[in-house]
Amino acid sequence: MVALIPTDAATPAGLRDALARALDGGPALGFGMLGDAPTEVPDGTAVVIATSGSSGIPKRVVLSGEALRAGAEATAARVGSGRWLLALPTGYVAGLQVVVRSLLAGTEPVHLDGRFSAEGFAAATLPMLAGRQELLTSLVPAQLATLFDAAHDPPVLAALRAYRAILVGGQALPEPLRERAADLGVRLVRTYGSTETSGGCVYDGVPLDTVSVRTVDGELRIAGPMLADGYLGDDELTARVFTRDEHGIRWYHTGDLGLVDDGVVRVHGRADNVIVSGGINVSLDRVERIVRRVPGLTGAVVVAVDDPRWGEASVIVAARGEALRRSESEQLAHARDAVAEEIGRHARPARLILVDELDVLASGKPDREAIRRAVADLH
Repeated sequence: MVALIPTDAATPAGLRDALARALDGGPALGFGMLGDAPTEVPDGTAVVIATSGSSGIPKRVVLSGEALRAGAEATAARVGSGRWLLALPTGYVAGLQVVVRSLLAGTEPVHLDGRFSAEGFAAATLPMLAGRQELLTSLVPAQLATLFDAAHDPPVLAALRAYRAILVGGQALPEPLRERAADLGVRLVRTYGSTETSGGCVYDGVPLDTVSVRTVDGELRIAGPMLADGYLGDDELTARVFTRDEHGIRWYHTGDLGLVDDGVVRVHGRADNVIVSGGINVSLDRVERIVRRVPGLTGAVVVAVDDPRWGEASVIVAARGEALRRSESEQLAHARDAVAEEIGRHARPARLILVDELDVLASGKPDREAIRRAVADLH
């Protein structure tokens, strides 16, 4: 057993040294741990990350030093090594992996202090160019949208173009953002993964070199050396989510629906983010992807509500700050038409709710549970 030290992820100063020790045998670091956290964890553990994701179900994911290194090394093999900008909280695996990759590359990550802004991003990035190293960073789509909205400012555009690769994950990348990146000459890499896979392990649909992905009954499952050991204090959940096949290979059950087409992974959405509307199953993830293609709704979130006629229905929630060229009713009609054309009339969202600001987690991802509760209160 090794000692577990609760860590304040909000203060990354000194984290690099502490993480280096954790990767080399301990003590292990605990991120987001509450007062009932154990003082010791199994040998080999480097970090424990308490995460509820966006659904509100708490889990404590146990990651070994071997797993974190494997994820970082596979990333370096795919996109290269260099100097990293840390723009995400280190209590989330995407931010933590920026520090791990920096350690393995022998570099010091540049930490973006305070609330994320385009000006701060540019101010932190441009001095990094003096080091003549390849620049890399990891962002979530909401941060990317903020940068693109400010790309008319030459320093912001220069900073965006300075990166060899900007890894984007945490949620599906809306098609309009992908198109804007291409127009601006910004090099994006779409990532897919989770805390249980030590972060992104599928880049632009292609698994990293040490990763295997397959589907079983429509669910994506992942194997590779970067898999978590399991969930601290929950052997039942660990046994259910991590299983071995007839060859002894260990697979992580992602809970995501998708397929692997000629080696390319295509994610369709969460298996548990499905409503039954009028007796027909509707994937809210699929509806949301279509809605986000509508101008002005790039950052929208689609949640479920009870419906007296259909049983369940979906609602679009979007921030008023997005540039709307149509009235609210026209915007909803545009979204409903787009969904009907691709999925069918049964999947059309019932309402569009505009809010001053969407609730988000510290990682920058939408807090879907908080958004769903707020919408339910309106009903």
